[in-house]
Amino acid sequence: MRHTELFTKTRRDAPSDEVAKNAQLLIRAGYIHKEMAGVYDLLPLGLRTFNKVVGIIREEMNNIGGTELHLSALQSPENWRKTDRWDDEKVDNWFKTSLRQGGELGLGFTHEETLTALMREHISSWRDLPTYPYQFQTKFRNEARAKSGLMRTREFVMKDLYSFSRSTQEHDVFYAACGDAYERIFQRVGLGVLTYKTFASGGSFSKYSHEFQALSAAGEDTVYVSKEKKIAINKEVLNDEVLADLGVTRDELTEEPAIEVGNIFSLGTRFSETLGLTYKNEDGESVPVVMGSYGIGPARVMATVAEVFADEKGLVWPVAIAPFRAHIVEIPGSEDVKKEAEELYSSLMEAGIDVLYDNRDARAGEKFADSDLLGIPVRIVVSEKTLAAGKFECVERATGHTTQKSVSGLIQTLS
Repeated sequence: MRHTELFTKTRRDAPSDEVAKNAQLLIRAGYIHKEMAGVYDLLPLGLRTFNKVVGIIREEMNNIGGTELHLSALQSPENWRKTDRWDDEKVDNWFKTSLRQGGELGLGFTHEETLTALMREHISSWRDLPTYPYQFQTKFRNEARAKSGLMRTREFVMKDLYSFSRSTQEHDVFYAACGDAYERIFQRVGLGVLTYKTFASGGSFSKYSHEFQALSAAGEDTVYVSKEKKIAINKEVLNDEVLADLGVTRDELTEEPAIEVGNIFSLGTRFSETLGLTYKNEDGESVPVVMGSYGIGPARVMATVAEVFADEKGLVWPVAIAPFRAHIVEIPGSEDVKKEAEELYSSLMEAGIDVLYDNRDARAGEKFADSDLLGIPVRIVVSEKTLAAGKFECVERATGHTTQKSVSGLIQTLS
């Protein structure tokens, strides 16, 4: 893509009411637009990065047997009343609306009820199980205080997968597989070293659930971490029993702020029993389905990467989720420079390399500052100097390491 085709522009300053670093940088770099508190638009650059995150999550969910669908955001009260989660006194983050002809609807903040009820039409025998439907779907949560940029918003896309199994044992096998898939996801997006599978409260469903917490000074959560044993415990459940279960002592753990980037829950038969989701086992007995839920917010992952890897110049994207693999920066000069930049752009595109070409008529300093702010992994400079040298200046955004490369060298490196 040519820079002149992007309608988004960089900004010197972020909105005065935006205090989160991830939102400040993403707004300044033209990745997102703030509609109102807790509500953001994805602009072209932001959408490209968001879709890269979604693509990685989708691959990993498909690899463990997930089947993608898409459920409605509008929710009828019927099933939610059965599970006692419609009453605002018990669930305080509903967005609700009224139909013209009377009656209420809600905007879904999760989909256990909806999918459990739907699966009554698809599960009747042990032969129908297990099954693992998932979706990328917009959720709405009436947060009392939306904050931390894309970390806590009132409207957001969630990847939520729900497992339906014949037994607790069968569920446990998938639960572990999904945990492993989450670890691969966070490794692939660049957060692997920072992210810990964290023991958290299982609520009324199980002894423990697991959160995936990325260590960051911007985190709202507090976790206790053994980096040596790769174990983390949420502050809310830290006690002697948990320490004994995990085989660690308090002295081995350090207190760290962290951002929750994903979670997995065992639900048991809480929803299936309430909503009548059963199957006939091999003996012909009617048995409730064992369930689990597994969530990741792609925009939250994107914001976490922005938060933890940014430097004083701007964003720093890992290759896997950067909006483009490389950023060609043409320093205005002679027609020969423009011709060389255009030919390089065409060569990289023909080689299948995703590249943004800054073809604007702007000063070199402005272009370099924008390039740093955008955070694309590699900057390729085309100028009178590189034209004379017969090679292009190639700068790694994360390290600042600079090399001189030919077209073939660039294609080999960037591929």
